[in-house]
Amino acid sequence: MPSPDPIWEQIRADATVAAQHEPALASMLQDIILRRSSLEEALSARLAHKLAYHATPESQLEEVFLQTFRANPAIGRQVRADIMAVKERDPACRTLLTPVLFFKGFQALTCHRFAHHLWQNGRIELALYLQSLVAEVFAVDIHPAARLGCGILLDHATGFVVGETSVIDDDVSILHAVTLGGTGKEQGDRHPKIRSGVLIGAGAKILGNIEIGVGAKIGANSVVLHDVPPHATVAGVPARIVGRAAHADPARAMDHQLDHLEEYVNLGEGI
Repeated sequence: MPSPDPIWEQIRADATVAAQHEPALASMLQDIILRRSSLEEALSARLAHKLAYHATPESQLEEVFLQTFRANPAIGRQVRADIMAVKERDPACRTLLTPVLFFKGFQALTCHRFAHHLWQNGRIELALYLQSLVAEVFAVDIHPAARLGCGILLDHATGFVVGETSVIDDDVSILHAVTLGGTGKEQGDRHPKIRSGVLIGAGAKILGNIEIGVGAKIGANSVVLHDVPPHATVAGVPARIVGRAAHADPARAMDHQLDHLEEYVNLGEGI
């Protein structure tokens, strides 16, 4: 007997209510959610439909996604953690159904999980093809080799770019137009490492093989070129330490105010 899956059961319940409330969506909800037996099946169908081009049939993409879920059950656990991160941190997310159907940040992140699995298993061309589809459809460009944890919120997500050797740990929140990039034509390990609990504001650019410490906060539109200590708040171009994060876990608090504490303020120097 299958193990209980409360997240999937709640998504089905949400879909039933939505279909009754909005008949125009009833057919789509029936096809994507209500006739499926698992969250994995539903996500495979939804994402294949959104990404399919004439050169790659929808049914073929859906089967690739299903095979990936079967081959790597950890992806199923990761997407559930991502769904809960969206529900808990984004006030625009009213139900667990919402990110599955409508939020391209969650959808793009799920597609990256497929692409990363393919990349790790030597299916380089298919991984890159999936990356290119996601970039065109969702305006999110994550290299398949980048390593991402779970419980990640990509809020809005438009313009999010992640380089090949980037690492994002668990429980990170990131707004739109953020870049985790290199600083030029370096070879090898050349992209940022984002530790758990970090909050990255909209438009921030984090460049180079640098580390953003646990529980740090990056102000909107900042350009970060050096390591950021744990629990520090940085802002500006170039970014400087302007305070200590008021919350131990900024990613969950989602408070984008800058945190000024005298012992951290040093506007005369960068970090």
